[in-house]
Amino acid sequence: MKLDIEKETAALQRMRTGQLCERYAELYGEPTRSRHRFYVLRKILWKLQSIVDGDLSDRARRRAQELAKGSELRVMPPPERDIKSAHSITTNVQASSDPRLPAPGTAIVRNYKGQSHRVHVTTDGFEYEGERYRSLSAVAKAITGSHVNGFRFFGLEGKS
Repeated sequence: MKLDIEKETAALQRMRTGQLCERYAELYGEPTRSRHRFYVLRKILWKLQSIVDGDLSDRARRRAQELAKGSELRVMPPPERDIKSAHSITTNVQASSDPRLPAPGTAIVRNYKGQSHRVHVTTDGFEYEGERYRSLSAVAKAITGSHVNGFRFFGLEGKS
């Protein structure tokens, strides 16, 4: 049976999640535990590709099993620890700020609808027209009246 992966891919991309789950069950012989469309699509395409191009060799499978024998696989999450008995270490490490942001004390200026808007960067957020804001998105919302990505609105998106 010769499969055309490109045609199969195109057909799979047109399918809905339920149809993809059915196709997954056909290929793997068991239902999928996920309803994430992209994940199921990738798993199906991987299986189809392994059918066309061949799967792992027996030698590679044996080696993978050998390597897996010595490792501990965690099936359950670790038990929750008693917070009262745990020792806590406090450090005075300052949280790193976003590299896209200019240094505190800098003014960001944006012309919007014929008006110039000046935002001052502070150590704990931003100041715009005498009001404090925690994020640039909040400032952008105050200016535009709708939700806008603050970094994109002020032209700081691509900076690093």
